[in-house]
Amino acid sequence: MKKLIKGLREFKSSYFSANEELFEQLSHGQKPRVLFITCSDSRIDPNLITQAGLGELFVIRNAGNIIPPFGATNGGEGATIEYAIQALDIQQIIVCGHSHCGAMKGLMKLDSLRVEMPLVHDWLKYTEATRRLVKDNYSHYEGEELLEIIIAENVLTQIENLRTYPVIHSKLYQGKLNIYAWIYQIETGEILAYDPQKHAYVLPQNQLPPSETDETLLSPALNSNVEIHFTKTQQREFESSPELPNAHEWFPMTVLSPEQMERIYRGSTKK
Repeated sequence: MKKLIKGLREFKSSYFSANEELFEQLSHGQKPRVLFITCSDSRIDPNLITQAGLGELFVIRNAGNIIPPFGATNGGEGATIEYAIQALDIQQIIVCGHSHCGAMKGLMKLDSLRVEMPLVHDWLKYTEATRRLVKDNYSHYEGEELLEIIIAENVLTQIENLRTYPVIHSKLYQGKLNIYAWIYQIETGEILAYDPQKHAYVLPQNQLPPSETDETLLSPALNSNVEIHFTKTQQREFESSPELPNAHEWFPMTVLSPEQMERIYRGSTKK
């Protein structure tokens, strides 16, 4: 606590003093550009990793960056989404998962949480679709490899849940809203963004046309006309193949056998 109090003093004397005009402007209202949905994990700082300025991000944080489907609960997530879209006219949403996510580790062993952490157990049930999808389609994976797949698929599941909100559905239909799927890699500091055309996680800057290379934060969106498919896992040793993605088109960052690579990347439904 002493460290935090010291930080408060330093903030007031240095950062605040140097930016008083900005804080005066913000006192009259906010106009954030992006609704950023991410995990409560202490290792994630949306403004830090995006270098967004004060007042640019409207943030929802909870265990597992989960958005319950519309009508499932009257919690703060739905109210915050509604306020962001209707009151603040935000037109861009990022759902950002991250490596080594504790909530997704819990999802891998959901039954064991029922007694020890019943509230966590009940919360993770809102992403049951992720658990079932992974169980039915990635049964040959385990450990860290499986965790990375769950993290990637969960981001797409939460975007599907977002689409169940009437305000989201309406704005997507009008072409007034874009949604993006990101994975933050704690150990490398990189962001991987889901590319719906390639059905893969890639570096966001690889998706921007040359004329937009100075634009920050965003990549091609998952709009209302794009169907979300399973995550396609790519292997580094296959990067040189002309038929496979380039050096920055892979997820998770693990070594897979050629058979595993082929099954997941090509989208085979064989179990």
